[in-house]
Amino acid sequence: MAPKLYIMQLSPPCRAVLMVAKAIGLELDIEEVEREALKTPEMLELNPQHTVPILVDGDFVVWDSHAIAGYLVGQYAEDDTLYPKDDIRKRAIIDQRLHFENGVLYERCRAVAQILFSGIGDISEDDRDKLLEAYGFLEEFLNGHPWLAGDEMTVADLSVLATLASADLFIPVDSDRFPQLSDWLKTGKELPYFDECNAEGLAKFKEMLPTPES
Repeated sequence: MAPKLYIMQLSPPCRAVLMVAKAIGLELDIEEVEREALKTPEMLELNPQHTVPILVDGDFVVWDSHAIAGYLVGQYAEDDTLYPKDDIRKRAIIDQRLHFENGVLYERCRAVAQILFSGIGDISEDDRDKLLEAYGFLEEFLNGHPWLAGDEMTVADLSVLATLASADLFIPVDSDRFPQLSDWLKTGKELPYFDECNAEGLAKFKEMLPTPES
């Protein structure tokens, strides 16, 4: 029986897990849930934090996209290239990138998105600058390499890719200011499973953004 994944397509972390599964050739039983359903007794029993994604693999339940990604690679991938278990230093770099995404990039992206979705005002220069600063950090992380943790794609790339593809809709990655990051984003969008895992969620995300005044 395939592991079951509860998701919302709008969520970048959910889309990141979908890409990890595709990257390792794993079929998942995917169930889309509404936000309100996450607080039902049945869902709270699975995840008291009422967040998605949630993975149920037999009698094992885990939530948080980064935790799920690492689990799927360790449990189902033919090799551990996406998240090496024996190369401690490489894994530490991957973990750093994941922690950065969670604590910096995603939070700054969400802060800007909430302002736009609310329709109560424009993005402040401070919020814009903070997100652009996060782009700058990613540019430095690449440091001449094709992927965020070196010469091979890892779960860090797939996770950041889902978030940055969303942020790029309202504060585009400037190819002149962030040339490496721009190339990395283009490469990520050319992955054979990118559209399958992201198109619906990005479309929903875009629909929620205010229409520019003519």
